[in-house]
Amino acid sequence: MTPLVFIALAVAGGLGAAARMVLDGAIKSRASGPWATMGINVSGSLALGILTGSAGEQILPEAWHLVIGTGFLGGYTTFSTASFETIRLIQERQWASGLVSGLGTLALATAAAGLGLWIGGLV
Repeated sequence: MTPLVFIALAVAGGLGAAARMVLDGAIKSRASGPWATMGINVSGSLALGILTGSAGEQILPEAWHLVIGTGFLGGYTTFSTASFETIRLIQERQWASGLVSGLGTLALATAAAGLGLWIGGLV
């Protein structure tokens, strides 16, 4: 990895985190519950699947795959927040929301990543 790619990766990570914060705030101002984090993680999984599928088909250079995938989407998605929200919902005895948050995020994000990988391979 070149120094330029490393710097671009770090900047992209910061931009991804900022994008997550803005989108999270916009969704939470309209809906309560784990929906913001779920939406962010599912959309990030779809985007990473498309990106990885495109890189696998040699459509996208590996440096861009690193910067966008590891940097931006790594900063954008947030497994730790999803885990924390799930535990918080369970502690608050919101069993259905906790189940949707934990298992729903896992199922939907995995399905979105698979769909994205398929789409990325078609491009």
